[in-house]
Amino acid sequence: MDKHRVEAIKEQFDLVIHTETDYNIEFWYAREIMPLLGYERWENFENAIARAIESCRTSDIEVSDHFREVTKMISVGKGAQRYIRDYMLTRYACYLIAQNGDPKKEEIAFAQGYFAVQTRKQELIEERIAYIERTEARDRLRESEKRLSQNIYERGVDDAGFGRIRSKGDKALFGGYTTQEMKARLDVKDNRPLADFLPTVTIAAKNLATEITNYNVEEKDLQGETAIIGEHIQNNLSVRDLLGQRGITPEDLPPSEDIKKLERRVKSQEKKLATQSGKLPNKSK
Repeated sequence: MDKHRVEAIKEQFDLVIHTETDYNIEFWYAREIMPLLGYERWENFENAIARAIESCRTSDIEVSDHFREVTKMISVGKGAQRYIRDYMLTRYACYLIAQNGDPKKEEIAFAQGYFAVQTRKQELIEERIAYIERTEARDRLRESEKRLSQNIYERGVDDAGFGRIRSKGDKALFGGYTTQEMKARLDVKDNRPLADFLPTVTIAAKNLATEITNYNVEEKDLQGETAIIGEHIQNNLSVRDLLGQRGITPEDLPPSEDIKKLERRVKSQEKKLATQSGKLPNKSK
């Protein structure tokens, strides 16, 4: 997500912040953030709230500190009014709702970053969104490689053959550098996956090549290691060429922070979020 888009969405989320000055706490109303999270129907959003409440309960955190059901009076036309159900939500509650949403939706990806940090500073929100995008890319690559492993096993290739296929693909993508040579360039330990230290664009490139290989292996029913290696090399070369057209040389990109280390730091921050968000006042709004 680019900087200007983050800024535009952030402004929309900032506009619906409420502050309880007596308790020094920020909170949001569910019906006000619902459209910002990409939901159109209250019934669907209330289901997301229910899942978030269950997540809160599972974490042994008092639900009423973060989720408060309230009622509001609204006009329904011709002077008539009726009560509707709403919820007061702390930052932690909003974060849990975003966590239970679809991260492929731009609004959800932003919200996961926005509510995860106890600040309105855009650069910290951008940093968190970048982490989310990188971990999502890493998960997609892990899944596509798992599928490739299954595909080639069904076609007479063992685990050692899978390693050779993946290595040949890396060599094509990284301009002749093998997986081990790339680990040496990026100072990655032998027992760690190279992808855990790659920037998001390179992880996405590896995933695209692997997905194309999966597609063609299945579509053309390629058999045996030699045929599949040829396919995977060609796909990685094609992706490398695409990157080159945009001025990107994957083997020259600096390493990113160890994704496992990042995940541990994020998990630690998440554990503190419930406390840092404060508690909703006992009175209804």
